[in-house]
Amino acid sequence: DNWALLYAQRLALKQELPLHVCFCLVPKFLDATIRHYGFMLKGLQEVAKECAELNISFHLLLGYPKDVLPAFVVEHGVGGLVTDFCPLRLPRQWVEDVRERLSEDVPFAQVDAHNIVPCWVTSPKQEYSAWTIRSKIHAQLPEFLTEFPSVIRHPHSPSCPAQPIAWEACYSSLQVDRTVEEVEWATPGTAAGLAVLHSFITERLKFFSSHRNDPNKAALSNLSPWLHFGQVSTQRAILEVQKHRSKYKDSVDVFVEEAVVRRELSENFCYYNENYDSVQGAYDWAQTTLKLHAKDKRPFLYKLQELEQGTTHDPLWNAAQLQMVREGKMHGFLRMYWAKKILEWTNSPEEALRFAIYLNDRYELDGRDPNGYVGCLWSICGIHDHGWGERAVFGKIRYMNYAGCKRKFDVGQFERRYGPCT
Repeated sequence: DNWALLYAQRLALKQELPLHVCFCLVPKFLDATIRHYGFMLKGLQEVAKECAELNISFHLLLGYPKDVLPAFVVEHGVGGLVTDFCPLRLPRQWVEDVRERLSEDVPFAQVDAHNIVPCWVTSPKQEYSAWTIRSKIHAQLPEFLTEFPSVIRHPHSPSCPAQPIAWEACYSSLQVDRTVEEVEWATPGTAAGLAVLHSFITERLKFFSSHRNDPNKAALSNLSPWLHFGQVSTQRAILEVQKHRSKYKDSVDVFVEEAVVRRELSENFCYYNENYDSVQGAYDWAQTTLKLHAKDKRPFLYKLQELEQGTTHDPLWNAAQLQMVREGKMHGFLRMYWAKKILEWTNSPEEALRFAIYLNDRYELDGRDPNGYVGCLWSICGIHDHGWGERAVFGKIRYMNYAGCKRKFDVGQFERRYGPCT
């Protein structure tokens, strides 16, 4: 289920050439820990196995793409290169670095394989909100939301087979924090991810529309770790979920809104706004209102360590933080409350955003993702939102509070489940 791989195989078949799949394993990436690398590497072991069955050579190259990929191209006489797309600045820099080091006679193509409608096809500019992008995406879905052709067993073998991969050595080569442990609830890999998709459709989809904002109810898809690491394609998830539209129309429509419209709106923002992880990326009205209220007295002030350990005065916030630390996933509704309280309890909007992104990227399995950056900027800087009634600290940024959460769901039940272990 990967358009970049399908395109690469089509080129290889046309030229009657072998097909190689390379993954460049960088020693560290932003605030990723062994929790994230472990999930990714176990998923890649499944990929390597599938490639072997399909007579496609899989190579795990240790190092930054610019240092290992151009050399691989020369060594194996590679006739063309196809890569996936990510709108974040580091992966974009990797692509640029490789492009500069490739010989001019090696064509290099990029395929947006993780959006359904390619990012640059949806819109040529940064969209203001879901309202402005929604019709653009829906207009393109009939063309792009199609069934995947199969990757076939590749008929052209390479002259020398891929080296066996020393997975343990790959683990030891990483320069990452090993104190944030891997989680038990989420089994890495496509097979496990598709099983989660199946359980969502059979057990939780019917409640998705009505219960998705209740952290005590099992209504969410829980697919984000597999989608983030490309182990399950969003397009596959949508194709499968849509088969149940006649039975669960509201839930299917809401799922498409969240997994396609909102997700691809985040990609659009990160692609067209180079300040996607900073207050400078916010709209003028939001920057102005946050500046006006930057010196307002905060009701509480917490250091990063106090937030990280979930030791604030707010038991709901602590429970949400500890759910994320333990499970690598915080309920979607609480992510908004969680980030807005960081704005309320830190010295400045800049510090709030820095803390929120750090905690999200360090603990969430789906951190370091356009969705995560836009989620933090929506909560703290009003991205894709509009101005609300003015108040202290927040200015015109949308406000959330404990009483509002109590009206929505049983906060006591959630606090008992995830609060500090006594």
